[in-house]
Amino acid sequence: MSDASPPQDRSQDHDGPGKPQEEPREEKVQTRHTLVIDGHPIHYTATAGTLILRDEDQKPQATLFYIAYTQDHVSDPGTRPITFSFNGGPGSSSVWMHLGLLGPRVVQLREDGSVPPPPYRLVPNPHSLLDRSDLVFIDPVSTGYSRPAPGQEAQIFHGYQKDIESVGEFIRLYTTRNGRWASPKFLIGESYGTTRAAGLAGHLQDRHGMVLNGIMLVSAILNFQTARFVVGNDLPYILFLPTYTATAWYHRRLPAELQERPLREVLAQVEAFATTDYALGLLKGDAIVPQERRALVAQLARFTGLDPDYVERSHLRISIHRFTKELLRDRRRTVGRLDTRFVGIDRDAAGETFEHDPSYSAIQGLYTATLNDYLRRELRYESDLPYEILLPLYQKWDYSEFQNQYLNVAETLRAAMSKNPYLQVFVANGYYDLATPYFATEYTVNHMALDPALRGNIRMGYYEAGHMMYVHPPSLAQLKTDLAAFVDAATQPDRADPLGMLPGP
Repeated sequence: MSDASPPQDRSQDHDGPGKPQEEPREEKVQTRHTLVIDGHPIHYTATAGTLILRDEDQKPQATLFYIAYTQDHVSDPGTRPITFSFNGGPGSSSVWMHLGLLGPRVVQLREDGSVPPPPYRLVPNPHSLLDRSDLVFIDPVSTGYSRPAPGQEAQIFHGYQKDIESVGEFIRLYTTRNGRWASPKFLIGESYGTTRAAGLAGHLQDRHGMVLNGIMLVSAILNFQTARFVVGNDLPYILFLPTYTATAWYHRRLPAELQERPLREVLAQVEAFATTDYALGLLKGDAIVPQERRALVAQLARFTGLDPDYVERSHLRISIHRFTKELLRDRRRTVGRLDTRFVGIDRDAAGETFEHDPSYSAIQGLYTATLNDYLRRELRYESDLPYEILLPLYQKWDYSEFQNQYLNVAETLRAAMSKNPYLQVFVANGYYDLATPYFATEYTVNHMALDPALRGNIRMGYYEAGHMMYVHPPSLAQLKTDLAAFVDAATQPDRADPLGMLPGP
């Protein structure tokens, strides 16, 4: 049922000469549903709507679209956790974790995790986090149905700081209007959404005094130096290497003595090599002696499944886009970036890089079709705007405040955890993720300079899938178990202060 008329889309109104700009208005449609998790029915209200962000003079700045799921018949909402969710990009809507992991409805995949042919369907999600927390999915400006207010330029929201401020203001406003300041509060972000989540941990705490219980980071990138393949930055070559090995192992391109071992054993070997001989060799640069260089070439070829001559001609440095094209070149196939288990076909098998990411191509239509159908038919929200699933805003994202340095929100997260020693962090990593490799995340966490008393506040989970590990059914089930345990632990009222920060005499 719906408690409001379907919203009328006014976003296409244009002001003619001499006509005043029309004031945007907020819209909300609510429907009620039931989901069964572990044999227990959960009755909940789904709210699809918009909130208007305003400046101190109450001038509209942007309209943000959201979808919220709140459990019905809760006597005290202050005892019910609430989780704010967003994806990354930058330029992505919240659809991926919404319909792939957390929400009450999930995209239907085959039993082996492959995508069926269209038309696509949503099914009840037995792994939804709704049994542990209310859920609010946020679309940042220019994604989903979120748009700048009339007279405002979208570009001003397309940068690290303004994005943090606008999403943070949405969270403050939603929390205030819905009486949730007393609720345990969580953030969950994926990919650049983890950058946003770490930034928000500091911003919400410092600007609004909003202290969080926990942050869940799915396929994290906090320090951008770990993922920028540019001249003079050797770090990514070291940190991506274990994922190259995992990919070669999956596609059976490793030597027999590695191929027949369990993945985790093989990764332990390559991690040791990456942080010792390989790192030292790259550090030496052109000063490396020929014998040492030949030894590195042989080991890199062994751990990547690539031809030694190709490794030599690449100057010992294999970039991600070269690897995804080269590994299966003899089969005229490419491997994915988001999930290297997926393979694709290019027109030109002799090219330098792949023409498209087969792991994204496989799921783009699935999530787009089901989201658009779900909004109108089940949630009763109507708009003629295109629901922007993923825009390439990363190509023009504003990092100007970080000139001559890399964005590193791990330091923001460290500061937030030091100020709030109860803040818990869970990080989910996919072994076949070449967008945000697990070893780069480990490196970032190990270089946060957290006080030893706080290091136990960060927990890591690992899954034999890629960036969106929840498209792999066994990983989805395990991830739900891990997230549920994390929320339960982070909401225990009798947790001890890890720093023992009692007031002085």
